[in-house]
Amino acid sequence: MHLSIIIPAFNEARLIGPCLQSVTAAVAANSTVGFTADVTVVDNNSTDNTAELARQAGARIVFEPINQIGKARNAGAAHAAGDWLLFLDADSLLSPELLADILRVIESGKYVGCGSTLRMDGLPWWANLTLKLWTATSVRFRWAAGALIVCRRDAFQEVDGFDKSVYASEEITLSKQLQQWGRQHDLQFTILTRHPLETSSRKVSLYSGREIAGQLFRVLLFPRRTLRDKKQLSVWYDGRR
Repeated sequence: MHLSIIIPAFNEARLIGPCLQSVTAAVAANSTVGFTADVTVVDNNSTDNTAELARQAGARIVFEPINQIGKARNAGAAHAAGDWLLFLDADSLLSPELLADILRVIESGKYVGCGSTLRMDGLPWWANLTLKLWTATSVRFRWAAGALIVCRRDAFQEVDGFDKSVYASEEITLSKQLQQWGRQHDLQFTILTRHPLETSSRKVSLYSGREIAGQLFRVLLFPRRTLRDKKQLSVWYDGRR
């Protein structure tokens, strides 16, 4: 079994190194399982040295000129060699334990894919509450967080990858599509909970509570209009790092 690990990155010079180090360590710790892996970083039109740092760390570099998370992930998948795809955000750390859980899901032959619950350190109470609400929703409806999504390559291709018409929430659409594809092939889609993915809480320090709440309310009240307009998704796209 060959696993392709795809990491979209826009101006991630500060965090791409630790992310790739965690991937290398996780793969090495699970090397006895008998799988192989390749790592692709999708430079999503960065203006810093993200791509060079990733190249120095041994990753293959793919360039996607349009700043859109779904397009970046799709670009990486188009160059993937694996029969399974693992999409990981550049501000996250993949632990050996979580990768072991993912490999058990793959090897069971019962799943089309999976996501993971998240762990963020240093959150204020309101952000911690929001994370708990998301976790409950994610597990209940089996919606993967965008920070980590794993799926069979053939399923990903047949559902046409990530939705290219939106600039956020494409991971939820893909989760639903993979669940539907899985039902047609007697396979499940699940959310792993034993070893949550460690991901950055930087948005809480970079944006005020009012900015984040305003962003969430716009998405909830006017989802179609908001998700299709990058200018209305500043928390994702204004480039604060």
